[in-house]
Amino acid sequence: MRITNQQVAGHSFLLQMYDDSYFPDRVIDRGKAILLRLCERIEAEQPSDLATLFALTQAATEEFNLLDREFVAAGSGIETVAREWICDDFCLIASAYGFTNADAEELTAGRDW
Repeated sequence: MRITNQQVAGHSFLLQMYDDSYFPDRVIDRGKAILLRLCERIEAEQPSDLATLFALTQAATEEFNLLDREFVAAGSGIETVAREWICDDFCLIASAYGFTNADAEELTAGRDW
């Protein structure tokens, strides 16, 4: 599915992580794919309220939980700064789809990173 929301279609997800050699690009690529799938799901399912949006972001958060293991195996990890960068992209996605009042902590409530 092609993303139609221009704000997210033109956004460079996880750019700061790509700029930091601590994070391997091949693993970041998987994180970027998670965020793009989240956008696709939002466009396909068109959540009408925050509870429905949070269900979608929770699924993406669980994927990041698994991805953190790959970061660790590669000698890296989703630590404080990376967590903020990832959460910023979750917030950008929520806002781009009209959920400007989505709580940042709720968007990634199930994270273990």
